[in-house]
Amino acid sequence: MLTYGGCLCGSIRYKYSAEPTAKVLCHCSDCRKISGSNYSVNFLIPEAAFQVTSGTPKVFGKVADSGDTINSYFCGDCGSMMWRESANCGPNKVVKAGTLDGGGEIISAAVFDAEVFTRSRVDWVQPLIGVSQRVSE
Repeated sequence: MLTYGGCLCGSIRYKYSAEPTAKVLCHCSDCRKISGSNYSVNFLIPEAAFQVTSGTPKVFGKVADSGDTINSYFCGDCGSMMWRESANCGPNKVVKAGTLDGGGEIISAAVFDAEVFTRSRVDWVQPLIGVSQRVSE
């Protein structure tokens, strides 16, 4: 199974060859800022199965409330943020599902494992039924 994705302008392309270890909605304030929306849709992909196939992303590091550094990888041309890495997520890339080719169909078909940072969820967004709800990570 190969899945492809990239930034809006096409300068950065990536692929992965494994099923996500988890599919998670994140309601933290950082994900709000980087997505420009109320939450982000994330697929955790094992590092060993992930590969940048073209371009060189820029990296922005930020120290989270946990004290861990979260590195965000984005396109320096169009600004699309494509994935993040942190010690908290282990040996996984946290891929922003909206950057996947065919992302609409992939996201629609996804069965989510958890919603995280739900204490920050906006009031008018309802919890996903049957999905683990975590106040923080």
